[in-house]
Amino acid sequence: MLERFYPIADSSDWIARLLPCGARLTQLRVKDADDERLRQEIVTSKALCEAYGAQLVVNDYWRLAIDCGCDFVHLGQEDLDDADLPAIRRAGLRLGVSTHDEAELARALACRPDYVALGPIYPTRLKAMRFGPQGLERVGEWKRRIGDIPLVAIGGITLERAPGVLAAGADSVAVVTDVTLDADPEARARGWAAMAAAFRRDA
Repeated sequence: MLERFYPIADSSDWIARLLPCGARLTQLRVKDADDERLRQEIVTSKALCEAYGAQLVVNDYWRLAIDCGCDFVHLGQEDLDDADLPAIRRAGLRLGVSTHDEAELARALACRPDYVALGPIYPTRLKAMRFGPQGLERVGEWKRRIGDIPLVAIGGITLERAPGVLAAGADSVAVVTDVTLDADPEARARGWAAMAAAFRRDA
């Protein structure tokens, strides 16, 4: 079972801020950086996660994730085009795959993922998306389709919306801007961690 609260950050500095607030599964998603900076960000983030007993997911850069001995790698559909899945498995990394429609779900399941991500659940301000909001009904549908494979919901999810997303069938809720753009990110992250703990007790 994945952690209910799954924050995504674009730097090790953010991960250092989130871990003391209760995050125990976090993704490092760095864009447009050279290999040296990427490696340093991954090494630093991994050390931070180890210190807090947390797990690190590396977005996209599967070769570096293997080299640095990370826990997970997360791949989008485009990333799958040149990913060496057998090498990822041999290295002991667990795999998460993004999905947005039926064809992408079929492709993801063929990869035998350790979790499937679905998004965006709601309109998102993080980036322009070619897919419209999936909604809670699709969350339930995807969970029925994938069975025991954990389902991560992402996109436009706020702390207030998160319990409904979990109740609809998501095992974990990924969050970016609801924490990082909050006036008090640490307090917001603690709120997320408390919500996740409460939902786990009630489940």
